[in-house]
Amino acid sequence: MKQKAKFYHAGCPVCIDAESQVAAALDATRFEVEIIHLGEASSRIAEAKAEGVKSVPSLVIAGAPFHINFGASLSDLEGRA
Repeated sequence: MKQKAKFYHAGCPVCIDAESQVAAALDATRFEVEIIHLGEASSRIAEAKAEGVKSVPSLVIAGAPFHINFGASLSDLEGRA
């Protein structure tokens, strides 16, 4: 059974680069990765916050958020929603 992972991003250049690197790095036989573009799905910002995401891009695996580089804080995205 594949482990679920969520990759949250906002579409910025840092996020797009991280998305391609995450997709290449994670073993597709072990992980099912959901890509969530918070700039387009602002209704999911609360979900990201509840999972401990503070900034994007971030990868959440087994309930643990891993912050990758720094593109934008979630509070910056809330201002656009």
